[in-house]
Order: sequence, then C-alpha cells, then structure tokens
Amino acid sequence: MVDYPATGYIMEHPREGVRLEKKVNPEAWVEKYLSPHLSLGADLLSVGCGPGVILKAASELHPSIWATGLDISVERIREAIQKTRDNPRLHFVFGDAHQMQFPANSFDVVYSRMLMQYVPDKELVLKEMMRVCRPGGVVLLQDLDGQLMWHYPEDPDMQRIVGKVMTALGITGFDPFVGRKLFWLARKTGLENIQTQVEVYHLIAGECDPEILAQWEMKLEIAKPRVAEALGSEWDAEQEIRRFLDYLAHPDTLTYSNVFTVTGEKPL
Repeated sequence: MVDYPATGYIMEHPREGVRLEKKVNPEAWVEKYLSPHLSLGADLLSVGCGPGVILKAASELHPSIWATGLDISVERIREAIQKTRDNPRLHFVFGDAHQMQFPANSFDVVYSRMLMQYVPDKELVLKEMMRVCRPGGVVLLQDLDGQLMWHYPEDPDMQRIVGKVMTALGITGFDPFVGRKLFWLARKTGLENIQTQVEVYHLIAGECDPEILAQWEMKLEIAKPRVAEALGSEWDAEQEIRRFLDYLAHPDTLTYSNVFTVTGEKPL
C-alpha cells in the first residue's frame, strides 16, 4: 500500500483523533452536506474517515442506511470501531484511498472531507472514489483553500516561515490550495451535474477565542516534528509556532481560509 507521506506524522499521533472530533459538529455537517444525497437504504462510504464521528452521525439519519469508513491510519480505525460497537450498520477498514479494496459500483454516496489536501495523487484517489460509486451515485469532495496562508496585516517574517514550511510539505503532496482545484478535478475525472459551494472556514478576526486557540495549539504541537524538519531544529519550530499563535491571539489581526464543497454524479 502507498502511505500518505504528508500525513503520517499527523494521522498516527495519539491526540489526532481527539483533535478531529473537536473541530467538527458531526450532526450539523451531515445535515448540511450529506443528508440531501442520502435516500433510504443507501450505502455510504467515507474515504479518510478518521475516528468515524461523521459517519456515525450519517448512519443515524435512518436505520436503513449502511455506512463504511476507510482510513490509512490504523489508530483512527481502532478508535472508530471502539466508538461505534453498538451500531452493526457501521463498518471500518484500514486501506489506501489510492487503491481501495472495494468492488466497483459498491456505494450510493462516496465522500471525502479534508483528505485531498494530503494525498499525493489526487486524481487517482478521485478515480478510485468514482470506481466504487454506483452509476448515478454521488461523489462529494470537501477541502480547504488557503489554509495557514492568508493573514492581515501581513507579518513578512511569519509569512516567509509559513511559506518555507508549506514548500517542505509540498514535496510530500500536501497542498494548502487544493480546495479551488476540486471542481477541475471533478470535471477532468468525468463527474456530471457538478455543484460547487465556497464558504469561509477559518475566520479569526481579532483576538482568537480561547477554545479555538487551544485547537490550533494542539494542531501545531502535533505538526511540530514536520515543522522542525522544515526549519532545521525543534527550537526554531517552537519559536515560529509561538509566533504564529501570538499572531492569532492579537486583537488587531485577521486570519481566514475558505472551504470548497464539490458534488457530482457518476455517469450512468
């Protein structure tokens, strides 16, 4: 199997499952993005399912919905299984999104959330998602655009360091601007009736809320080994992480990113 080089240091971290759960309201996300595409008796696949909290919420929309989650992280799969033992309609498997083990035409709805920013071959992953989706079924992609990149007033030194880290991560496949590319990927791969939605995702205007700041602290602590690798030392990584967190906490600064949601149908 092909590992996700850009995520290994994050997805296998023991605190990553907790972080993923804290950053999303599963029921609200399912109601807004998935429920319009789920009919009674639907088979649903989450590619890059993490600890499975969104998939669990989706399966609870109706007792006829069956749901499968796939993730490259053994730890996330273990967490998902532990959290959903009481639901026999949920199934979680370890696997690589580049070469999924499911037969063609297996699922009515296939979705990924915050996955494409990490995978090395995004087009191949989308082709796999289409392959396992049934003709006439729906493929949903959601990912960020501008993550960690857009701030004002600009701090040239901070932006230079952020750019250096992003360049280092880019070698492994990480793409902070993948959101804007999802429509093109969907068109190129052959999805039909494509719908595209853009919303603000991160928006910190002024002093950051303490709970959100704590989530950023956790995220950057998990990412610190990769930051240290890019900058040359753990000390440099700690200094720049603190600089970034101080920027978020400042009352006069603004940070934001966008989230793109693209849905399309597999041709009949």
